[in-house]
Amino acid sequence: MSRHSSFRCSKFRHVYGKPATKEHSYDGVPITRSVHDNHHCSANPCFIAVVTECAGGGSFLVLPVHHTGRVDPQHPRVCGHSGRVLDVKWNPFDDHCIASCSEDCTVKIWDIPVCGVQQNLTKARKTLIGHSRRVGLIEWHPTAENLLLSAAYDYKVLLWDVSQAGAVIRFPVRVVLMPVHHRYPSEALLLSVSFNSDGSRLAASCKDRRVRVLDPRTGKILQVSSNKTHRATKVLYIGGLKMLLSTGSSPWNHRQIVLWDPDDLSEPLYEEDLDGSAGVLFPFYDPDTHILYLAGKGDGNIRYYELSAEKPYISFLTEYRSLLPQRGLGVMPKRGLDVNACEVFRFYRLIAVKDLVEPLSMIVLRKEASIFQEDLYPMTAGNQAALTAQEWLSGINRGPVLMSLKPGTRLANPYPESPAEKGLVRQLGNLRFQMGPADGTQIPLLMYCCTPHCCEPAERPPPTTESEVRAGIDTVLPFPVTKSHISVVSAFQLLQSFYRQQDEIRGLREQLNQKEVSNTDNNRKQIKSMKRK
Repeated sequence: MSRHSSFRCSKFRHVYGKPATKEHSYDGVPITRSVHDNHHCSANPCFIAVVTECAGGGSFLVLPVHHTGRVDPQHPRVCGHSGRVLDVKWNPFDDHCIASCSEDCTVKIWDIPVCGVQQNLTKARKTLIGHSRRVGLIEWHPTAENLLLSAAYDYKVLLWDVSQAGAVIRFPVRVVLMPVHHRYPSEALLLSVSFNSDGSRLAASCKDRRVRVLDPRTGKILQVSSNKTHRATKVLYIGGLKMLLSTGSSPWNHRQIVLWDPDDLSEPLYEEDLDGSAGVLFPFYDPDTHILYLAGKGDGNIRYYELSAEKPYISFLTEYRSLLPQRGLGVMPKRGLDVNACEVFRFYRLIAVKDLVEPLSMIVLRKEASIFQEDLYPMTAGNQAALTAQEWLSGINRGPVLMSLKPGTRLANPYPESPAEKGLVRQLGNLRFQMGPADGTQIPLLMYCCTPHCCEPAERPPPTTESEVRAGIDTVLPFPVTKSHISVVSAFQLLQSFYRQQDEIRGLREQLNQKEVSNTDNNRKQIKSMKRK
């Protein structure tokens, strides 16, 4: 692909990366030294989870997204695994539920308290025991609730329903792949996986460096690529364009990207060599803007491309460059982005050499950024499941439930609601609050413990009386408001006030340090002038 393609007419040609300052990053995080090629980080609008280095087991850190600055070295962790944690993934339909996999051959499901982890969390809600060797990959189903895929080095790929009764689940609902007659086929050892938009197909890159498309319900392999010209490492479904992307290496050990037709993997649609570096390329795709991001492990740069359904399929836009290499990356879901700043994507770069987690916002330049940009934020996948696990297992396929990012907009679920009742905390944590200021305009607010700076003086403060709380949440909750609901919201207010006070204390300390430095400089100058006299 020629770099002349960057001059094509595109509204995203001026996308640029804006790294957060150190005060708005997460400093002092002991990032894992694991050589496993995973992201080691996962984020949602409430929390960010980072796999950390520790002795005598495995752990990961869960922080509220607005808890930036220096992280206490003794901050409580999630440390229930007896082996090194290899990957973590937030439940897309529950911002307080996270899955982790480990070298101890187990997968655990954790419930994170609304106020965050206040003490070491060692007891998981569910423990999935079905693998005999370390579990390297986990992936939530994109549309069905409570379905989790796990792949391990015992050549088993299992599908779990985490809503089953009991603290320990030993039997998966589906065995996608497994050894047969003590034979260990290379297609059963997965390097990466990706569901399509409705979860009816599963793409995987395997130990033999081929790309495969499977039926996740039956485990039947539908398509297999050739490894003569491309040795795949990571694979990703390109939603909306009916394409499949893989990153890997060419026969000359050059890093390479390839586009495929998922219905025919005999020949690639497009392939290109990028460079001769050795780090694994992590692909990230935004189906709303059709922008592809490529970030290499150990690299400091992130490339952006725009994809289309017509040839040449892919067009280079630009790249973000940094001197600090990244060990892994997390991605914020679209519902957690700042639409008032024209933010279209957000990474969380794990910079191990600095023990730093750096938020990196991808921003589109617009003259009037404060106005909602309809073309940048179309309807996107929300945090509501389209169907239950039993419905999907019975053969039903549904696309994701879409939501609008426009402030003050709330759409009904087009699918029948599942009969399963959810707890009060999860209902509150997954809903948006719309509260308008005095002039009548509306500002989108997530739960008070989830969105940074949502209660600053520039916006309306949280309600303080019972009547104000009722007026604010009666319009969005599908059940009558009681005093127990109000007490939960009050707890969110107190937590937000605590973090706001911490930010104020941090700012005052910085001002005091600056004054001390200036006073020291003035004293030195006076001493020098007196000596000269």
